[in-house]
Amino acid sequence: MTDDKIAFIGGGNMTQAIVAGLVSSGFRPANISIAEPSAKQREVLTRTWPDAEIAPENIKIAARANCIVLAVKPQVLAAVCRDLANTAQQTKPLVISIAAGIRSTDIDAWLGGGLAIVRAMPNQPALLQLGVTGSFANERVSAPQKQHASKILAAVGKVVDVPHEADIDAVTAISGSGPAYFYLLIDMLTDTAQQLGLDEQVARILAIETATGAAALAAQSGDSMAELIARVRSPGGTTAAALDSLDQQNVRDIFARALTAARDRATELANNAHAQE
Repeated sequence: MTDDKIAFIGGGNMTQAIVAGLVSSGFRPANISIAEPSAKQREVLTRTWPDAEIAPENIKIAARANCIVLAVKPQVLAAVCRDLANTAQQTKPLVISIAAGIRSTDIDAWLGGGLAIVRAMPNQPALLQLGVTGSFANERVSAPQKQHASKILAAVGKVVDVPHEADIDAVTAISGSGPAYFYLLIDMLTDTAQQLGLDEQVARILAIETATGAAALAAQSGDSMAELIARVRSPGGTTAAALDSLDQQNVRDIFARALTAARDRATELANNAHAQE
């Protein structure tokens, strides 16, 4: 991957996270270019990676790349792609989009058609290289290109490939929105711990470290979640009392409906973006 030229359109937080991950893994900053309209942001990017090419013009940045990462807000993606269409048709790059809610078919149409496109959904922990990204590749993405895209996306965490683009809506509901669910749980644990008499700082530490440890154990263990729960849930014990209360409230059904609502909203947003064009 060291001979590849990667162009990022948009120099925001996710671009910075990916570039930081790439550079830390040995990718040469000189092979990275970033298009960013904000002069202030360009100064930040230049200070961080002085060997990378940083410029305000999307076309200039994209012209010399064999991979273009679209990292702009969804509402401006159509205009950005149309401006890049002539360049993309000349260079035929691998295109990776991390714009939420925009389908690869629309991106391909805006870029003039016939391009290899990977649609990806990273999540917020990618900012710490602890993310997980769902990835869909259209039929024009070759095996080497797919591997290349995975290496780029893996700079910020694990990558999970899905076979159908509709699956990205489920990815959005589970991992894209997922950090907020865990923040909510941490917040609820912290608040309730204070109601039970614990100091706020103590409650926050207990909630966050418990979440961190449980996630690490779940990741490392080959056991099912049911088996891990059983090891904590002694019959007639405190955990059983808590989980019995949750079961009585049908918490699994509540959560399933919430995730389905998120998935449906992701589908609706994609449909709306398509209809407006």
